[in-house]
Amino acid sequence: MRISPTGIALILALTACSDASHTSADVDMAAETTEAGTADAANLSAPKADGSMEASEIPVSVPQIAYSYQYGFRLPAAEIPKAQQAHVTLCEKRGPNICRILNMENSGGEGDYATGMLNIEVAAPQARAFGKQLAEAVDEYGGSEISTAISGEDLSKQIVDTEARLRSRILLSDRLTDLLRTKKGSVAELVEAERAVTQVNEEIDQARSWLNEMRGRVAFSKMVINYESGAPGSGGFTRPIREAFGGIASTLGYSIGAAITFLSITLPWILLIGLGIYLRRRFKSRHSSFWGRKIDGDAIPED
Repeated sequence: MRISPTGIALILALTACSDASHTSADVDMAAETTEAGTADAANLSAPKADGSMEASEIPVSVPQIAYSYQYGFRLPAAEIPKAQQAHVTLCEKRGPNICRILNMENSGGEGDYATGMLNIEVAAPQARAFGKQLAEAVDEYGGSEISTAISGEDLSKQIVDTEARLRSRILLSDRLTDLLRTKKGSVAELVEAERAVTQVNEEIDQARSWLNEMRGRVAFSKMVINYESGAPGSGGFTRPIREAFGGIASTLGYSIGAAITFLSITLPWILLIGLGIYLRRRFKSRHSSFWGRKIDGDAIPED
């Protein structure tokens, strides 16, 4: 079988499509699918021997939804690392096939203020139950749940579109490979065909990567857990008073620090000025004032 220039041009036209556009191969695939669907529909709608019609069954796909969970807990600052470690232990006991730790942060502020964050992935069927266990673990450390949020993204259409594109690219790759397997045609034609196969294979790898990523998001739900210190109802009339007393120490420390800084800057100049005054008074003439003005003889003080 010889690859004609027209065939090469058709191959390049098939492989020149972008990720978001439909190619001629997609159209061919759709036509074949339509023809097959028409034949199936005709077979399903054909009358039975008894003259009755058999109704066709349309398959219904299950929605592919990627869920994300957010939990917020408030507990004493000293208990945040303990509760966070308890959650990590709960996740590690289930193994990487059920729960995975992605990121963990813990920052302790001044006084009773501290925050923490834990980012994990949990198998979607067990995510809700795992969230309840997180709240139960926090109760043991005197904490409480203050916020909960659940969000979902429907990836059904993207997954179906990617699967259809992957099937069409695989079909096109098989056809091009069959053309190359004959090894008939000029060198230039074979080189162009090899480039077309390489491009199609790259699109296949990219589509598989997208498909795996989306399926992973559906299979594992992301879960972000936030920790913060402080007790509920800490505001009100007494809050400014508590904050004022709490700021006395820091205010006094800033004042003393400012005084020390001012003294360290001005002390050398004070010493220099004092030395200058002493030298001026020590070596000035008796017939002149401190500023150099002459004094009358009668006004000269007697020692």
